[in-house]
Amino acid sequence: MGNIIDGKGMSEDLQERIKEEASMFTREHGRPPGLAVIVVGDDPASKVYVRNKEKACERAGIISFNYRLSSDKTHDEVVRLIKELNLRNDVDGILVQLPLPSHLDADQVLMTIDPSKDVDGFHPYNLGRLLMGLPTVIPCTPQGIMYMLRASGIDPDGKDAVVIGRSNIVGKPVATLLTLSHATVTICHSHTKDLDDKVKAADILISAVGKPRMVKGEWIKQGAVVIDVGITRDKDGKLTGDVDFDVARKRASLITPVPGGVGPMTIAMLLMNTITLAKGHVS
Repeated sequence: MGNIIDGKGMSEDLQERIKEEASMFTREHGRPPGLAVIVVGDDPASKVYVRNKEKACERAGIISFNYRLSSDKTHDEVVRLIKELNLRNDVDGILVQLPLPSHLDADQVLMTIDPSKDVDGFHPYNLGRLLMGLPTVIPCTPQGIMYMLRASGIDPDGKDAVVIGRSNIVGKPVATLLTLSHATVTICHSHTKDLDDKVKAADILISAVGKPRMVKGEWIKQGAVVIDVGITRDKDGKLTGDVDFDVARKRASLITPVPGGVGPMTIAMLLMNTITLAKGHVS
């Protein structure tokens, strides 16, 4: 029976350390680190996630500037707000909550953010530096995944890693981080043939698709480490991940639960990135 990777507990411990760093920054510079969060529209999942971010900022001593815009805002209006935030000295990080309404081009909106305030690490400049292995802002969920692996005593060096999903938010960045840690990485996606065979070879499996229990438990290699990023509701309304947890846990050595695994670590990394950017702005 695999051990549970307690992302919630790890996140709480890390947030205590972040709180100390934020307090020190505030004492030294006469202001707290600042995070601006822009939400466009009324996506229910976004509302819950943003509310959790706001509470986490408050606990950590990071000031949160919140902008809730109606879904009919134009591209120019959203961009104008971002450009104003780029110039503000009390704003260290800018986050645009995804998904955006369909009439807005997310890539164009994200590219408006000053790379030095790109707290999510989604700007092409920062993603390019990540690909080159240069110091940069690392996307929060991939960074949280790597933190969980290290904290659990897992060294990717020499291991076979399989990443299911190729988004710019999780799949591609985490595959890059694993490669930089000397794992041999296979990226799987909707066009992958024989997915079960790929998964069966994985020492480390990371699934970030958002399809309930698409990864069958019997596919998991004995002793593998399983990181389940997906979180959706099944037909019974229960929150569940991409991996059939009950069966997979019998085969995995370590596995993340859903909820309580990757999600809390994402928020902790957001706070950590805000502190890092704040330090860069005063150095």
